[in-house]
Order: sequence, then C-alpha cells, then structure tokens
Amino acid sequence: MRGIAVALVACAVLASAGYQRASSPPGARLYIVSPADGATVSNPVTVVFGLRGMGVAPSGVKRENTGHHHLLVDSALPAMDAPVPADDRHLHFGGGQTETTIELAPGSHTLQLVLGDENHVPHDPPVVSETITITVR
Repeated sequence: MRGIAVALVACAVLASAGYQRASSPPGARLYIVSPADGATVSNPVTVVFGLRGMGVAPSGVKRENTGHHHLLVDSALPAMDAPVPADDRHLHFGGGQTETTIELAPGSHTLQLVLGDENHVPHDPPVVSETITITVR
C-alpha cells in the first residue's frame, strides 16, 4: 500500500510541475546502430541512433509519436517520470540529431538510448534501447 501511495504522490507532483508524459505507440523501438555490442573502438567514437515506429523532432516541438534522443554513458536509466538529467553521463540531442561523435577514456563503457518528448521526459511506456558495452583502446 505504501508503494501505491508514493506512486500517487509522485504522479501528483509530476502533474503539478507541468510534466505530462507523452504516449508512445505499441512496437516503438529504439536501438544503437553502431558501434555493435562488444565492439572495440578507438576515439573519437561515433554512435549512430536507430528508431522505428516513431519520428524524431527537436526538443520544444510537440508532435504526436515523436521525440529526441538522449545517450546515457556509463549510467543507469534515470527516472522515467521527469526530464532526463543533463550532464556528462546524460547527453541530450535536442536538435533532432541521429548520431554523435564522442571522446571516451580508454576502457569499458556502457551506452544506452532513451527517447524523450519535447520536455526531455521519457514517453509512456518508455522507449529505451538495450544497453551495449564497448571497449575503447
């Protein structure tokens, strides 16, 4: 019962903050085209984003069944009911970009994509990619 009460309070806070999660259509799929899971790469690392069943629109633009990409680097998924944080582990592509080139320290890294609506809030249900692991030489 406590969990339900906490969830209801969280929804009320989210609604009062002006965040209303956009819907995602059934079957929407987000994925990393490249690099491949398990790849060993050199800097700079080009990451290509893939999306099926939805379109890409810049942040601030409200269109049904669209969103923009957020790349998580060495990070767990953020809260799904608030804007994705903006820092060096949560990279925003609010211009509608579908790929990026980044520098990563040598070693193992995880990458994952999250689609956000015009306010950087993940959709309902969330559209997220599988997490991949790469090694940078």
